[in-house]
Amino acid sequence: MDIARPEVAGLIPERLRRIRPALHRYIDDGRVAGMIILIARHGRVVHAEAYGEMDIEAHRPMEMDTIVRIYSMSKPITSVAAMMLHEEGRFLLNDPVAGFLPAFRDVEVYAGDGPEGPRTVPLDRPITMHHLLTHTAGLAYGLDRSTPADVMYQELSESLRESGPPDLAGWIEEIARLPLAFQPGTVWKYSVATDVLGRVIEVISGQPLDVFLRERVFGPLGMDDTGFCVREGEAGRLSAMYAPSEDGLVRAYGPPPGDYTVPPRLFSGGGGLVSTAADYWRFAQMLLNGGTLDGVRLLGPQTVAFMTRNHLRPDMLPFGGREAAGAGFGLGFEVILDPALARCLGSAGCYSWSGLAGTHFWVDPQEGLVALIMPQVLACPYPLGPLFRTLVYQALDC
Repeated sequence: MDIARPEVAGLIPERLRRIRPALHRYIDDGRVAGMIILIARHGRVVHAEAYGEMDIEAHRPMEMDTIVRIYSMSKPITSVAAMMLHEEGRFLLNDPVAGFLPAFRDVEVYAGDGPEGPRTVPLDRPITMHHLLTHTAGLAYGLDRSTPADVMYQELSESLRESGPPDLAGWIEEIARLPLAFQPGTVWKYSVATDVLGRVIEVISGQPLDVFLRERVFGPLGMDDTGFCVREGEAGRLSAMYAPSEDGLVRAYGPPPGDYTVPPRLFSGGGGLVSTAADYWRFAQMLLNGGTLDGVRLLGPQTVAFMTRNHLRPDMLPFGGREAAGAGFGLGFEVILDPALARCLGSAGCYSWSGLAGTHFWVDPQEGLVALIMPQVLACPYPLGPLFRTLVYQALDC
């Protein structure tokens, strides 16, 4: 990966030197084992560094080509893959999901507990492809117990872990048996919607999700280290993952498949990918370029612009527990509407997403900027993304 001089892209080298000590203190005091950062502007990588260790016990340093779990940063990739099929006329955004996945024809909505268990009511409207792409389908995740639907998702996940994980088709069949948390199109709720979307991609394309992504996205973009597991012979490049504890960092394995050294049975389009900083930059740069990179076009510029606009109605904002309505959600991305209201440095129209291990990326079209940070801390409790944003923007000269 070639790195250009920061000055040619309008960044101040002296201010870029503030990044290392500000981030490295999380490593020095034992909160984070290691991390990778990358900044690109006007199509050129201008700053990239790896800090700390990828494996504390083995004293192995984090490297720029270290492979990391990106978890929910898989969602923008799966959303792009779906919109590639949309551009081919294979589905419309208002198409009912049940037309591709019949198991969703009879899904109902949770309406309280009755004497014989959960009480449900019929759908007011069908779940559509647009609902999946915007997390407004009424599906849940089971990451907490905030709704009865989330509790049911947790119980389903626990039972499937005991019996062995199904493939993607089997997992989605099980999900379709659970009631929705809300009527479709009424509430933004982070959910397994992108996993359902991945299964729709399989049905429409006639290919397993891993094959579709490899042949249609990763291969064309040169993302050789991105997939649902590391390539044969490359397991030594996969970072260990850690979690905070009272005794410092401890090894953690996260949701299945855990080690990512063998192909999983379940290809999770919502959270199952591993990648590198260089690979994910190529994906993000393709978006910034309006759907093209190095002569390869995945999407048209109008489609990228459409995906990275807010698609939530005013009554759905603020979304996802945010305090102010300065951010919205597009088709797979958070979108900044008003940086001041969002309390987030960047330009209006900046779009981003994060992952469970603390990874975060954003694209700022007004500034021609792509930036990403990649630690491996499970359920990362530290504000590494916002801190890194501050450090990047303060280094811009023009």
